Parts: sequence; structure tokens; C-alpha cells
Amino acid sequence: MKVGFVGLGLMGRPMAGHVAKGGHSLHLWARRPESLAPFADSGATVHASIASMAREVDVLFSMVADAPDVEQVALGPQGVAEGAAGRTDLVFVDMSTIAPDAARNIAGQLAAKGVSMIDAPVSGGEVGAINATLTIMAGGTQDAFDRVLPLFQLMGKNVTRVGDSGAGQVAKACNQILTGVGVLALAEAFAFAEKSGVDAARVREALLGGFAYSRILENHGQRMLDRNFKPGFKSWMHQKDLRIVMNEAHRMGLALPSAAAAAQMLNAMVGQGLGEEDSIAVLKVLEDLGGVER
Repeated sequence: MKVGFVGLGLMGRPMAGHVAKGGHSLHLWARRPESLAPFADSGATVHASIASMAREVDVLFSMVADAPDVEQVALGPQGVAEGAAGRTDLVFVDMSTIAPDAARNIAGQLAAKGVSMIDAPVSGGEVGAINATLTIMAGGTQDAFDRVLPLFQLMGKNVTRVGDSGAGQVAKACNQILTGVGVLALAEAFAFAEKSGVDAARVREALLGGFAYSRILENHGQRMLDRNFKPGFKSWMHQKDLRIVMNEAHRMGLALPSAAAAAQMLNAMVGQGLGEEDSIAVLKVLEDLGGVER
């Protein structure tokens, strides 16, 4: 297939690379020339605009920051809709994390112009993108999903069509609730152990063999012990995702007290200048609040 890609950051760059390695014709657009530099020897076709790319490719992916960015890519000047005018066979796949209602709205406007859309946010972070082990949660029609599935399988190991437009974003919101609350709970447990004068590493070792086991305890727990706060997933991005969760919860009149607590802690992290660190750096905030010496 001819495959377009917009958004060549920490996640998008390796994802696009996997598509190229899978034998497909890669087409790219980027605001900054340095984003294209890693593809200089890949044989990729670089376009002057997203619209130019949309005229030529079979599937066009975006991996950008938030809903306004997706709207700009899809519906803005020289965007997907403009380039796809007269076509009925283009599939636009947004792999960003945005609000479900925003995904449904963009999908509806594109459908009116003959473009199918899949919302397909991911979990797994930069490591998952590099290793092609992402979890991909998709929303859209079965036909569009089936067309894109071979490309998804180049990027991830667990690919699920959750439902119609917006369903992928709902699944991602659920994922962010679980990971946000899980990371906060783990940080609280370690802060409790440290304040009690007990080695958190030995506590983790004990808990790994019990009902409290989780991948968060295994992976993020070791990173907390190593004081490795290098971002696999930046705090400001997790803050944004939980803001989406809480906005949706308010709209539906749904109580999410644990998610609300996690969202507030992420707000505190960003407010303290930790937005560029991994969300597991919430441990630092709890240690400061509790007077835990490190």
C-alpha cells in the first residue's frame, strides 16, 4: 500500500519506520525538516502538504498531540479532506489520544467528504513503538479496520477493534484511568515503605509474588527504585489524557474518584516543573509531601 504519515515524534517516527520495513511505500509530511532527517535513506516520498499526500496514498496516519492538532490535519487548510476531494477510498487513521466526542465529530465530517476514519490510540509508550509491541485500540467501521489491520500488525502485538467511531478513544481513556491510578498507588506504597524505614526494593520483591502483582509493579516499580524518571510517557501527556477522562466523566455525570485523585497529582507534578519527566515521578511529589529523605 501507499501509506502516509504525519507526526514523526518519539512515537510516530518508529511507527512509520515499521511501515516502511514492512514493504509499503512510505509518504511523509512534517513541519520541521529535522523530523524527516531519519528517513533520508528510506526511499520515502516527502510531500509539500498533507493535502498532496492525501491525493496519493491509500491510508494516511496521524500521531499528534491533541484534538486541535488532529482537526488541523484532517479538516484544516491543505489537510486530509481537501486533498481527498473526489475520492471515496482513503482511510484516515488517527493514533493520537483525544476525546471520544472529538474523534466522532472529525470522523463524521470526514465521512461527509467520502473519507473513512479510524481512531486508533495506542498504549506501550516509546519502547512499544520502537519494538512494534504497541497495544492498539481502534474505533471505526469493520471494513476500514480490515483494510488497515495489516499495517497495525506491523506496529503492535495486540490490535482490537473496540467498536464504532470514538470507541478506540474510550478504550484508551479506560487504559489511562488504570495506569494513572496504578502508578499513583505504586508511588504511595513505596513512599509508605520508605517513611516506615523499610526497604522498598524488598517490599516490591515480596509483592511480585502475591495478588498485588502487576506490570506496573514489575516495570515501573523497578524504574522508581532506580530513580529512572526518563520519560517513556511524559507527565504532561498523562495529565492531558486524564483531563479528557474527567471532562467526559463530568459530561456523563459519572463519579471517578480514584481517577480524579490521580489527575490532581499529575496537575501537581506539572505545576512543580515535572511535566517533562515520566509520570512515575509522582513518587517525588509524595516523598516531598511526606518528608521522605532520599
